[in-house]
Amino acid sequence: MPIPRNTPVIDRHLLRDSVYHHLRDAIVRGVFAPGEQLRDMELAAWLGVSRTPVREAMLRLADAGLVEARPGRSTTVSSLALRDVRDARDVVAAMHEVAVREAVASLTQADLDAMRAANRRFRTAVERGDVEEALRADDDLHAVPVTVAANRALATVLDQFTPVLRRAERLRFSTLGGRASIVRHDELIRLCAAGDAEKAAAVAFDTWRSLPATEE
Repeated sequence: MPIPRNTPVIDRHLLRDSVYHHLRDAIVRGVFAPGEQLRDMELAAWLGVSRTPVREAMLRLADAGLVEARPGRSTTVSSLALRDVRDARDVVAAMHEVAVREAVASLTQADLDAMRAANRRFRTAVERGDVEEALRADDDLHAVPVTVAANRALATVLDQFTPVLRRAERLRFSTLGGRASIVRHDELIRLCAAGDAEKAAAVAFDTWRSLPATEE
């Protein structure tokens, strides 16, 4: 298993979460490829931590469907099956639907402005073919109602299953298909500003539900 040369900065106060997020993001970005074996000792050395938080992170990654753990044998990066992507997509879509429905009445002008600014960044990134920036802008936009809704259970589910969709999102935003999301974002923001919680929630659901459930 080739280990990246750069050593991430680990937050010692939230060690378990920090290790989990570093490993999760490395898998999502393709630093560790599907089918690649992950060795906890090497990962611990890379992150500068003990093997315990790495093992704990592996269990969470297995629950999220990002790794396959074989007790007593090996842990490898999962090759996402079509069913895994579909399941994650449907769950994530439902969670964003709930978040928007709960948040609309509490959204401030500053919140709406933040969503508009994120969509402008998203549009520019899609037009430039900048997939990473498109994903960051998309996250920032949808994070506004999730944050305002302040539903911890909802946020926990999204944190677990959203990474499974990254390959589908990368595929979409690297093509003209990403342009359809710009239009959906505009409509979502318009409905949120109008205070129409039900229609805004439906658009949020459709935005995520329309992600292609295919492997790269």
